[in-house]
Amino acid sequence: MTKNLVWALVVLVVSLNGCFSEGINNNTHVSTRPDAVNIASILTFDSVIGKVAKIALQAAIEDVNSDPTILNGTKLKITLHDSNYSGFLSMMQALQVMETETVALIGPQTSVLAHVISHVANELQVPLLSFTATDPTLSSLQYPFFVRTTHSDLYQMAAIADIVRYYEWRQVIAIYLDDDHGRNGIISLGDQLAARGCKISLKAPIKPLATKADISDVLVQVVLMESRVLVVHTYAHWGLDILEVAKSLEMLDNGYVWIATNWLSTVIDVGSPLPLKTMDVMQGFITLKSYTKDSNLTRKFASEWRNLTTFGLSTYCLYAYDTVWLLARAVDAYFDQGGNISFSKDLRLKGEKGEILNLDSLSVFNGGELLLQDILKVKMKGLTGVFEYNSDKDLVFPAYEVLNVIGTGVRKIVYWSNFSGLTTICPEKVNMNPPHQSSSSEALGPVIWPGQTIKKPRGWVFPENGKQLEIGVPNRVSFTEFVGQSKDTNAFKGYCIEVFTSAVNLLPYAVPYKFQSYGDSVKNPSNTELVYDAAVGDIAITTNRTRLADFSQPFIESGLVVVAPVWRSNSSTWAFLRPFSPSMWCVSGIFFIVVGTVIWTLEHRINDEFRGPPKKQFVTVLWFSFSTLFSSHRENTLSTLGRMVLILWLFVVLIINSSYTASLTSILTVQKLYSPIKGIDSLMANKDPIGYQENSFVRNYLIAEYGIHENRLIPLSLPEDFEKALKDGPNHGGVAAVVDERAYIELFLSTRCDFSIVGQEFTKNGWGFAFPRDSPLAADMSTAILKLSEKGDLERIHDKWLLRSACSSQGTKFEVDQLELANFQGLFFICGLVCILALIIYIALTMRQFYKHYPTLSESTGRSIQSGPLKTFISFVDEKEETTKARSKRKYSEGSSSRTYAGNASIPNYKGSRMDLSLNTSK
Repeated sequence: MTKNLVWALVVLVVSLNGCFSEGINNNTHVSTRPDAVNIASILTFDSVIGKVAKIALQAAIEDVNSDPTILNGTKLKITLHDSNYSGFLSMMQALQVMETETVALIGPQTSVLAHVISHVANELQVPLLSFTATDPTLSSLQYPFFVRTTHSDLYQMAAIADIVRYYEWRQVIAIYLDDDHGRNGIISLGDQLAARGCKISLKAPIKPLATKADISDVLVQVVLMESRVLVVHTYAHWGLDILEVAKSLEMLDNGYVWIATNWLSTVIDVGSPLPLKTMDVMQGFITLKSYTKDSNLTRKFASEWRNLTTFGLSTYCLYAYDTVWLLARAVDAYFDQGGNISFSKDLRLKGEKGEILNLDSLSVFNGGELLLQDILKVKMKGLTGVFEYNSDKDLVFPAYEVLNVIGTGVRKIVYWSNFSGLTTICPEKVNMNPPHQSSSSEALGPVIWPGQTIKKPRGWVFPENGKQLEIGVPNRVSFTEFVGQSKDTNAFKGYCIEVFTSAVNLLPYAVPYKFQSYGDSVKNPSNTELVYDAAVGDIAITTNRTRLADFSQPFIESGLVVVAPVWRSNSSTWAFLRPFSPSMWCVSGIFFIVVGTVIWTLEHRINDEFRGPPKKQFVTVLWFSFSTLFSSHRENTLSTLGRMVLILWLFVVLIINSSYTASLTSILTVQKLYSPIKGIDSLMANKDPIGYQENSFVRNYLIAEYGIHENRLIPLSLPEDFEKALKDGPNHGGVAAVVDERAYIELFLSTRCDFSIVGQEFTKNGWGFAFPRDSPLAADMSTAILKLSEKGDLERIHDKWLLRSACSSQGTKFEVDQLELANFQGLFFICGLVCILALIIYIALTMRQFYKHYPTLSESTGRSIQSGPLKTFISFVDEKEETTKARSKRKYSEGSSSRTYAGNASIPNYKGSRMDLSLNTSK
């Protein structure tokens, strides 16, 4: 609707002024390389930017026309138009430009006018180049003929968001002019802040053409807010007015943070040196300035600039100069491609016969599409550095300097680029492959903040509207040592209250607050849904609650535990069997016998102490095995393998003996407690009722996390209810155990010795003070709690309210677990492995010896091979090794004598018979 009204107004004014004529031919053809090419610019001459941009454009035109290598004799002819701050005049001048066969339009100066004139540029296909319209939405596909020759506000908003995150501020207030430029820039700021976990807490728009009274009304609302980080995004003229009003409201003092977009750096550059009164209202400000690389070309232009004007040189001057050169190079490429300057009528603008309005005097630039593409393809080095467009029609390498206004000038504190974030490295030195990423450890330069302080402002205060913080306090009916209320004075007291007040007293600023009780005084209130500015009490920090509120540092650890009735476990007649589990006893006994058998096997052939009748050998094995328990075995081991097995087994016996002695000592001397409930796993395994504190998060937690049926959960209110339910037990209407937070249970057990915590704590959480989401008070209270802990005050407060000594458990110990087989399975495994290896080696050596003496053994025993190798081998193994060796020697001697007798036939052979007889009788 707005666009239609604008077009109607344009058409009406143009028609009434008689600007259109019907005598122009439908097609106007110009030579391929004309003597001059018309371009135009719409500026606001009286503005800070317009004053210097006009000079920069004229200087650029002069330099282009004096360079014969650019357009080969063709001159650029520019017409400058003054909008005089009027949107209407800007539109009229844009239409007038289109009647003069202009191939490109530089401007307009503001984003608001760029939105309107872009529609004209689209219709008539005339490229619209602007070095000042920084509204990010102008980059949309809606405006194909709009070309921005500077960087979008999207990037400087990203830089501001990085600054806010670096200084750990969570919220900012945005002050802006309520037009397309201001609104869309602040929308980009909000998006960038959200991506970094921050947000805009208040948008403070100022209407266009606002008076100082209007600005004052807006800033008064800002003063009442808690955030003190203010981002100002406006134009230079209104920006200075904002600062003057802020000074009158004492908003430039200590505690405030002012961040200005690049309008402020432009004011300082152009007006340098500024009057002291003007500089006074900027002290401590943070502002951004487009980064331009220092080069010989830039220094040369700066030298020439001082001869052209008394105004300072701003980055807008450089971008204006580069815009002309960009257009000149694009026109040159356009001509090289065979393009010519020609215009044609748009049939859609031709009115019907008899109509008063007639728009057909406006012509379409036939080569507009080609020239637009040539503009986007230009790659050059200008005053601002590399001038090149990416696929999104944005200039590459956006970078800014972050400046701090001090005294009569500014000081650079850091750089920012799209590839590095905040960094101390110059943007042109940033390694692009891979991109350099700054870390939070990179320290920014020192900053002088408003109020002439170098201490980083906190960034927020309590609202100055007289409102006190309403602190919700649960009205508990049980465990009032944590949070309670006096019946006489209604004053709040307890451990949590004293921790809160002590922490508040450590804050570097005053916190106005008042406690508000919530609950019905009948049962403990739920701490899940809070509607106060903060909440103080026994509030557990759980996952679900962190989605609703921010919490301070925990001031007490309080995970979930199981408490159950316990009985003293007394010594019994068979107490000596309790150190080991049944499996441990069985395996130990088996290993005693196995090791004894292995030693007997290894020693039987060489050790007389392990030989004899079977009955004696059986007794020897048992005696040797169990006597190693006391190292009292009298049999000596002779074999290397036997000694190796015995040494390892004695080490195992030493460990088992020591463990048994320690465990038995503990059983007989230390008082222990017994309970059939071993922890949360025991409760899950049975179907007995479980108690929990009423309105606690424990109920939902047990159902959701452990799958316990809700019918098993019994709500209990008072500690006396806990005690009665546990004593009654599940068979008499009570509960098997109670699940609650450790802080409550420790206080409960301090005077009740018949119960104890069983098993391990199965959650890890704590109690903290709750605040609204993104509340800066949460972080400051966390710091105060840490200070209380470091000073020992937190422990002192704990002992004051929660320390009880009526039921002491010193000298007692919960039931000791038996020593299981798993505790020693490594030792048994190694011992068994060594025994097996020793047997394998022994069998291999024995078989080798058996096959060596096998024929001798067969002949000496009178057995044939057919009688069975196995029986022969068993007989061989049972035989003493010395006997086998002696037989082998005799057989060897006999063989030698036989060979001698065979060589001398005259000698009788009766000696050989005697030798055989002696061998047979020597057995």
